[in-house]
Amino acid sequence: STISFLPDKQIFKEIDYKFDVLAQRFREMAFLTRGLTITFRDEREQREMTFYFEGGLTSFVRYLNKNRNPIHAPFMISRTVNGAHIEIALQYTDAYGDSVYTFANNINTVDGGTHLTGFRSALTRTLNDYARKNNLLKENDSNLTGDDVREGLTAIVSVKLQDPQFESQTKAKLGNAEIKTHVEAVFTEAFGAFLEEHPREAKDIIQKCITTARAREAARHAR
Repeated sequence: STISFLPDKQIFKEIDYKFDVLAQRFREMAFLTRGLTITFRDEREQREMTFYFEGGLTSFVRYLNKNRNPIHAPFMISRTVNGAHIEIALQYTDAYGDSVYTFANNINTVDGGTHLTGFRSALTRTLNDYARKNNLLKENDSNLTGDDVREGLTAIVSVKLQDPQFESQTKAKLGNAEIKTHVEAVFTEAFGAFLEEHPREAKDIIQKCITTARAREAARHAR
């Protein structure tokens, strides 16, 4: 099938297709749908790019971290729960910021939503539970906060739903309440198993989070 689009000059005051903007979007789509090939050709300047990523979200995380120093191999989970397909990939680096991107039906939900809320709460709880169980957090230590566990994190959270509910016309935020529970359950089980099966990587992740927590506490006392 072929889909053609011609912008209405009465609606769009300026019609100027940006190659880099479109290329970024097509690259995202290829990452989000593993095995999909997208060829993008601009006949104005005779430029062409082809996007194909066998690793899907794992390739997406590696792409985002290409100029960073990862501290472990990417983690990836793909599972379907009650008709909702959930894919999450993540990798920690030695960076100080975090890069977390969320998608619903391949739409970039830049303001997050219930899938992001579920992921964040599950991440914090799972790392705290592992740290307590393995005595990486001592009895008198405070739990790691959400800010502590997100420093250096690169993650992609992608969900595909039959009936997505967005909170605005721009589809910037997902509102399906049930997806929070599904993401929490899927991620908690899978990431908990990953930590148990990779104790060295788990220790490196926890130690980075603890270092962040100590720096935060030191800064608070300094104030």
